[in-house]
Amino acid sequence: MDLVQMGKDAVTASRQLVKLSSGEKEDILKKAAQDLIDNAGKIAKANAGDMEKAKEAGMAPALLDRLKMDEARVSGMADGVAQVAGLDDPIGNIEQIIRRPNGLQIGKMRVPIGVVGMIYESRPNVTADAFAICFKTGNACILRGGSDSIDTVVAIGEVLRGTLKSAGVDPNCVQIMEDTDRKYVTELLHLNDYVDLIIPRGSERLINHVVENATVPVIKTGTGNCHVYVDESADIQMAVDIIENAKTQRIGVCNACESVLVHENIREKLIPALAERLAKSNVEMRADAKAKECDARLVDATEEDWGTEYLDYIISIKTVGSIDEAIDHINKYGTGHSETIVTKDYDNARTFHNLVDAACVYVNASSRFSDGGEFGFGAEIGISTQKIHARGPMGLTAMTSYKYVIYGDGQIR
Repeated sequence: MDLVQMGKDAVTASRQLVKLSSGEKEDILKKAAQDLIDNAGKIAKANAGDMEKAKEAGMAPALLDRLKMDEARVSGMADGVAQVAGLDDPIGNIEQIIRRPNGLQIGKMRVPIGVVGMIYESRPNVTADAFAICFKTGNACILRGGSDSIDTVVAIGEVLRGTLKSAGVDPNCVQIMEDTDRKYVTELLHLNDYVDLIIPRGSERLINHVVENATVPVIKTGTGNCHVYVDESADIQMAVDIIENAKTQRIGVCNACESVLVHENIREKLIPALAERLAKSNVEMRADAKAKECDARLVDATEEDWGTEYLDYIISIKTVGSIDEAIDHINKYGTGHSETIVTKDYDNARTFHNLVDAACVYVNASSRFSDGGEFGFGAEIGISTQKIHARGPMGLTAMTSYKYVIYGDGQIR
């Protein structure tokens, strides 16, 4: 695999891509969505092979769930592409126009980033999501899926490249790294002459490896040690419903609840009700001493539990004496992803919003909504937990840069 040539081809494709109108990009993405549906059987068959190999290798259930791409999930993936197609195109928009005393008009124009490299594990749907968002924003992309999902990723990539070719567009707008040898990941991380941005999406080990070794700029999509804090004034039923959904609706996702903080004044009401509900899903509940006093089904937690992203049917439970203690705990052990407060106290809700350091902060709602589709972005290319350039679910605008455009009528300095 000649990655330098792939980089050159991506740059060439990106220069053609910026010439497409918004309408042309929309039509091509709609065709891509239909082509994915038409080839759902082919994609699902490729995925069945990946799933079988993953099971034989002893892959954990949560990761198997991420890997699964049956025909129903192909349809959902296609829906995401179709939704992106119908969103407003940010490219070319001019914002923040100011007029200087000398008559110059200065504006910021949204432009593509250029060539985006993406490295991801298990989640083959990312292939279509990344393509759709990059294509809509005029970016070419080089995609590297994990070895566990490579047959599925290649099958999806073949469909998308076929769509582009049939539309008379350079198929190198999306390229798949079919060789999963890790040496090519290292090479991609240093392909500064051709790649403008790297986005890693997967395990903490993968993300840290990319951040620590890349010379190409990186957007860090972090892991999710997400908390639900149940305030003293909380509605108990609402709190139990939110925690159950955030923990069990899908365990292998970065926006799942991994830890519950309970105000000590309501622990005797909340914890037995919560334990009863979570026990129905066989969730192991690891708790501090005060929480354990409230229900015999809770087991001892260790210091390590407070900072663990389980991606499993396990949750940690800790009692706190105040909202300030809860916030301090979250800011110490959280990963800057998604944090929730359940409360009837407006002032506490505002305090939580203002002081919790995370990309997404919820009041009385499940953290499972931290998702590009749920935010109205159609899809996402990842959820950024950093603070520079992009934060939270990254949709179309996050995949753009800008340049200043200046209009004059002969001014000189």
